[in-house]
Amino acid sequence: MATHGGGLRGLRRSDLALLAVLDALLEERSVTRAAARLAVTQPTVSGMLVRLRKLFGDPLFVRTQRGLLPTPRALSVAPGLKQWLNAAGALVAGPAFEPSTAHWTTAVAANDYIQSALIVPFLAALRASAPHARVAVRPALTDRVADTLAHGELDLNITGTTETPSYDLPSRLLYEERYVAVARNDHPLKGQRTVSLDRFCSYPHVLVSPTEGRFAGPTDQALARLGRARRVVLSVPGFLLLPDILQTDDLIAVVPERVLRGRMAGLRTFTPPLTIPSFAVVALWHPRLHKDPAHRWFRDLLAATAMDLRTAQSTAA
Repeated sequence: MATHGGGLRGLRRSDLALLAVLDALLEERSVTRAAARLAVTQPTVSGMLVRLRKLFGDPLFVRTQRGLLPTPRALSVAPGLKQWLNAAGALVAGPAFEPSTAHWTTAVAANDYIQSALIVPFLAALRASAPHARVAVRPALTDRVADTLAHGELDLNITGTTETPSYDLPSRLLYEERYVAVARNDHPLKGQRTVSLDRFCSYPHVLVSPTEGRFAGPTDQALARLGRARRVVLSVPGFLLLPDILQTDDLIAVVPERVLRGRMAGLRTFTPPLTIPSFAVVALWHPRLHKDPAHRWFRDLLAATAMDLRTAQSTAA
């Protein structure tokens, strides 16, 4: 026990890089070739060999006409040394991430518009590439975004914004979104290629306000800049209600273009008769996950899905 403890203390006092030098010398059997392999000078390797001999209490190598000949002590440590170096390298590199076999769980937050427009096709792509992944889709965050991400309650927050996020967090732009107006096919405005601002404002409107139940949004801000106003008669908590609600009355809704994709039966879209600023859809995450292989792959797949949707929309247009 005393001898083992002394060796351990000696190893702790030594530079662990010495072991990499010993491994190179065992494989190359030459100070010159070992130095080239390690990208250091020959005198450096020679000096480290002196320290290795002191550490092991053995010559380790003797010089011959054919190069360095390892001693029995050097040969005895070679297998364990190689195993230790491989394990150390794997520890530093981290586990390899293979989506098709990895079992992991993640949580992502988004409002119902983003869930419908982006998360649904993204989950289809995810299931095809990472069948063992588990994803918790949570409602959109309106506050404590940075804290929720920092504490691991959430891994990714996807949100729409008209400006650069104020959070000091890594982010990625997924796509730009514009607004369109939606009404039922037999709305009194049917058949009109363009709708005047007067007629647009004369009909009742429905607005989506997920949490506050507000009766004003980006469209009303744009109208106010023109000195105009519309008549919002309904405020609903989510976009999924709109297709049914719009069928019941001469209502108009102004919504993100992608929100009703695949659910436009009986509805038509038209360009609003005023400029409503577009917005960006971005993903936010905490710096602790920035280099995580699974999270990076997850983010890349999300961005690729958004790119595919942009391409499909451009083609359809």
